[in-house]
Amino acid sequence: MPAPITLAACNLTRFHGKRCVVNDVSLELRRGEVLGLLGHNGAGKSTTLQMLAGSLTPGSGQVEVCNFDLAKNPEQAKACLGFLPEQPPLYRDMRVDDFLLFAARLHRVAPAKLADYLQLAKQRCGLLDCGQQLIGRLSKGYQQRVGIAQALIHQPAVVILDEPTVGLDPTQIRDIRNLIRELGNSSSVILSTHLMNEVENICDRAIILQEGKVIFSGSINELRRHSDVESSFIRLTALRPDGSPAQ
Repeated sequence: MPAPITLAACNLTRFHGKRCVVNDVSLELRRGEVLGLLGHNGAGKSTTLQMLAGSLTPGSGQVEVCNFDLAKNPEQAKACLGFLPEQPPLYRDMRVDDFLLFAARLHRVAPAKLADYLQLAKQRCGLLDCGQQLIGRLSKGYQQRVGIAQALIHQPAVVILDEPTVGLDPTQIRDIRNLIRELGNSSSVILSTHLMNEVENICDRAIILQEGKVIFSGSINELRRHSDVESSFIRLTALRPDGSPAQ
């Protein structure tokens, strides 16, 4: 019996001015699944994730989170979501514990549960020894961990991560990938990336966007069998959005 659907998007479209940046995108995410959203810069990944998280309103289309319509019942839907934007929403002059408790209160975690939720989020993200450190003094990798922890602090059913490993060194990338894989054991995770090997290493399924349109949707095994799709994606990631070669 398939796991229940925790996130569903139907026919999402979004324009920036006259340019269509997301064009009729539909997807589903099931409990315990990690879904990778692949595409080059400008393919529409971040815009899609922002619409799924409720940060942007779709020009058309519908999003449901745990059976709550995001447009009609935003508070209930967003209570089931954790979101890490590409630029983590951190207050660099706050200590890690203070910031995570602040995030928990924003998510309306009951006061009696705050200490337990804080401890669990820090444990899952490898932050147990960092609670009293200023965020601004942490390495980029540990700041990324804090960003993920704020997305997990209220124990949401769905976690949305926008380019969670960008700018990290190889060791930090390995640690964050392991964390994301672990998150998939208890939550549904959707992440964006431009790295094919990242999706192959940590995701159950993949969606590839090109110029705002879905050009592939399927399991990782299906992706590997479609060498033409993989070759096309690798070629696209070597190009700028205007089609010229990347440096």
